Amino acid sequence: MKIYSWNVNGIRAVANKGELDNFFDKFDPEILCIQETKAQAEQIADTLLQREGYHSYIMDAQKKGYSGVLVYTKAEALSVRNCGVDDFDNEGRYIELEFPDFTLINCYFPNSQDKGKRIDYKIAFNEMLRTRTDELTALGVNVVVTGDYNVAHNEIDLKNPKTNTKNAGFLPEEREWMSKFLAGGMVDTFRYLYPEEVKYSWWSYRFQAREKNTGWRIDYFCINELLKPQLVDAQIHNDVFGSDHCPVSVELKI
Repeated sequence: MKIYSWNVNGIRAVANKGELDNFFDKFDPEILCIQETKAQAEQIADTLLQREGYHSYIMDAQKKGYSGVLVYTKAEALSVRNCGVDDFDNEGRYIELEFPDFTLINCYFPNSQDKGKRIDYKIAFNEMLRTRTDELTALGVNVVVTGDYNVAHNEIDLKNPKTNTKNAGFLPEEREWMSKFLAGGMVDTFRYLYPEEVKYSWWSYRFQAREKNTGWRIDYFCINELLKPQLVDAQIHNDVFGSDHCPVSVELKI
């Protein structure tokens, strides 16, 4: 099974560019997790929510044009839930789908913002997620957590680590939480398979950052340790355009 994840930075924009159809035509994903839809369900054309051959599940933000997560899946989910915390669900940051062999969590992690203005909010969201993954794995449930984590974990994960130590996405608190999340039994699939590979998933729209490959790796697929023997591959698809992020994927023997 191949699962893809993509922060589209506005689903209507990427669809209008034709890039969403191009993606489906090229990859034919069994599951596609989308972050930052920037649209409420009623604002999205039926053709986007009712794609042939797929079930779609959306959690949107109360604020129009903001945040939001969506999952397309060929297999119908057994159950679907949000995280149950109003502060996070009101921003459309979390959707959880139960399948027979695993539970999929698609998240749009908060940005800690300039001078760490939202770092407390972000760490609270992260801790909610960690508590939930701990609950599921304690029950013997395999877990896949994907999305825009909004953090570059280590220096290898961004082009200019030395000049970004005080910037959102590379703050010590964010990186420490990611280390704790992984030490607690989760696996960063791409870095596990490719410990030395330098590859990015997000580039600023400024300063020709993508052309110069001045990027950050902030989009992840993490799985629990017991699922690791089922891991086949993890990729970052730099050749897909339409957003300031590119898609990432994981292949599992499920």
